[in-house]
Amino acid sequence: MMQILLIGFGAGVASALLFASVASGSMLSILLFYLAPLPIMIAAVGWSHWSALVAAFVAALGLSFVLGSFFIVAFLVGVGLPAWWLGYLALLARPSPDNPDNVEWYPAGRLVIWAAIISALIVMAAIPNFGLDEESFRSGLRKSFERVLNAQASANKPAELRTVDANKIIDLLTTVIPPAAAIIATVTNTVNLWLAGRIVKVSGHLRRPWPDLPQMRFPPFAPALLAGAMAVSFLPNLIGTMGGILSAALLMAYAILGFAVLHAVTRNAAARGFILAGSYAAAILLFWPILLMMLAGLADTAFDIRGRLARKSGPPAAPTD
Repeated sequence: MMQILLIGFGAGVASALLFASVASGSMLSILLFYLAPLPIMIAAVGWSHWSALVAAFVAALGLSFVLGSFFIVAFLVGVGLPAWWLGYLALLARPSPDNPDNVEWYPAGRLVIWAAIISALIVMAAIPNFGLDEESFRSGLRKSFERVLNAQASANKPAELRTVDANKIIDLLTTVIPPAAAIIATVTNTVNLWLAGRIVKVSGHLRRPWPDLPQMRFPPFAPALLAGAMAVSFLPNLIGTMGGILSAALLMAYAILGFAVLHAVTRNAAARGFILAGSYAAAILLFWPILLMMLAGLADTAFDIRGRLARKSGPPAAPTD
């Protein structure tokens, strides 16, 4: 019990410092801010989900003491509890239906879907801060962007934000930011969970076998959930906005699945390292290759591309990812 508390306290302090670093405003601080869930996930997958829960509350209380009581809820909803839940799920296990002596761990594909759902819920939870209906939400979001741009505008150009181009930019941001925030949160949660697993594995504390990520599959309900979210996104008012947020997060999950497909189909390729490095670099720098990965993930779900290739090429090579 003492070890759980000590690990949780240390992870909570580290997470709070990473979260608060964004106040400096530097580019590095933004990266550190996105790593705020990492210590909590490390505590969860390396020791116990109880350590992660302690870390979440220690970080939230510390931030509230320094920055204000608002950060208790903000941190717990946006960072702490999602990180704890993903870490908790990662260590779930049950006896294998085929062989009760073996253990079946929670699948990696379900973790990615959970990361997308949680990310969408985090963004949805922020909606009431701007308004409780579509008009007030858009108006509140627009005013927030105007304040940010006004703060950055030079003192000798006070009318810049009143130009047609500036208004169009703000309108575009108001439409794009909610689904974009869900996409970023999905990537952040997934990457942090992967990093936590890698770090704990190197330390020798990983409590489950490392999954074969290129062979991960999404649960059967995932396509229906995506189709339903996309249908809801066409509805009016905030319901449609929330459907669009969930659709964006799930589509990003399918892009992650697409990268898993790429890892699987290039396992025996001579230029595999170059292909993978180039694909990740292009996705980060250009963004549009993510759409190709999304299509690859959707195509694999529909046509089982990896299964077809495996049957043609014989037994797969030993996993190295």
